[in-house]
Amino acid sequence: MKHTHEFDVIVIGSGPGAEGAAMKAAKSGKSVAIVERHRIGGGCTHKATIPSKALRHSVRMMTELRRSPLFADAIAHCNITFPQLIRSAESVISRQVSMRRDFYDRNDVRIIHGHARFADPHTIEVDPVDDPRSPGCTLRAKNFVIAVGSRPYRPTDVDFSHARVFDSDKILTLDHTPQSITIYGAGVVGCEYASIFRTLGVKVNLVNSRDKLLSFLDDEIIDALSYHLRDQGVLIRHNEVYERIEPHADRVVVHLRSGKRIKSDIVLWAQGRTGNTQNLGLEHLDITPNSRGQLEIDEFYRTSQPHVYATGDVVGYPSLASAAYDQGRFAATHLVSGKCDHRLVEDIPTGIYTNPEISSVGRTERELTAEKVPYEVGHSMFRSLARAQITGHTVGMLKILFHRETLEILGVHCFGDQAAEIVHIGQAIMAQSGEANHLEYFVNTTFNYPTMAEAYRVAALNGLNRVC
Repeated sequence: MKHTHEFDVIVIGSGPGAEGAAMKAAKSGKSVAIVERHRIGGGCTHKATIPSKALRHSVRMMTELRRSPLFADAIAHCNITFPQLIRSAESVISRQVSMRRDFYDRNDVRIIHGHARFADPHTIEVDPVDDPRSPGCTLRAKNFVIAVGSRPYRPTDVDFSHARVFDSDKILTLDHTPQSITIYGAGVVGCEYASIFRTLGVKVNLVNSRDKLLSFLDDEIIDALSYHLRDQGVLIRHNEVYERIEPHADRVVVHLRSGKRIKSDIVLWAQGRTGNTQNLGLEHLDITPNSRGQLEIDEFYRTSQPHVYATGDVVGYPSLASAAYDQGRFAATHLVSGKCDHRLVEDIPTGIYTNPEISSVGRTERELTAEKVPYEVGHSMFRSLARAQITGHTVGMLKILFHRETLEILGVHCFGDQAAEIVHIGQAIMAQSGEANHLEYFVNTTFNYPTMAEAYRVAALNGLNRVC
């Protein structure tokens, strides 16, 4: 017999968007339950952000040791395998899960495991996933937050059940280091895994259906990424579309429409994602996901049912863990008070954990040119920074785009070691109003020396020299 439980708010999912909503609602005095089909933390913790970044960090550390004159000889014959990297990531995942479970326990948020399905606008049925003999339970609430995340897009003509065909979820189960890999899709996921596998000595084919990598980035950064991936040995093929993927017992052949055939040990499909809205019973709410399983929302993250909110990957852009947490907080703020004056910041930073890594915030040169904004550029090459020379990470640059007349900061683009950290300094200044957002801030501010942050002063001086 199913038991019925009532709450003020039920959150479906437990990733960043769900956590932001649950914490805000609980701290506002609401009774809150989270329904999670799999493990606490959602795809961000178990399948996407945390594992891939932990993998990348381990590979980066291995590269540094090999380059160091102190340790190079000691590890020269030490071959790190992909499964070993996965095991190193598992300890991080475990700590993340434990930390988040403590958050929920301290705030009296009840965690219910199972698959949630709407029975009517205010009722969900929770079916057990691990124990089919359990009757499950029925939950009722005044409000709901759908934060079910997304999964890799899988076209029906690709056989993902084959042992040599992977997507970004399945790749975490790879039990050996292949000799070669073809990555189909050169977006963020494809480029990050190309860096990881190439650093492990794997022959990498990166197939891009467009004419350049990561076209949302600044052109100079795109060119730098392409150069360094090729310099590391990645073979990039632009403007190529697959015709079919033919797996065999000992190899996989990717047939391209151009007539090319690429043979490798395994294939990693990295071409888009789909919202996890299947089997949620949304038809009982007259809510229809789009073709990619995503939900349409208003400015307050409400679906077409005003008591049902949605946040995170399931609503599409920007599909970032950092943004999802804020979306959850803002949705819960409106849910609790009926209003929310907060919005996602206009300039959301992008972090891409290739080797070297990339980060940017604000507009690109391409966008500013199209808008006929009179801008100028300030550069700082990492090879000229004392800190980069000390660490040996001399590849990279910081690029500041600013208005020629007002000196307002319009964009910051960084390529190289610690780029995703460095960019936040520029983001903080760009968020200021009036003269506080001014290129001369970087000239007149004293930075610690030697640091990578000093790149801002160097770039600002370089830019001022162009307009003075």
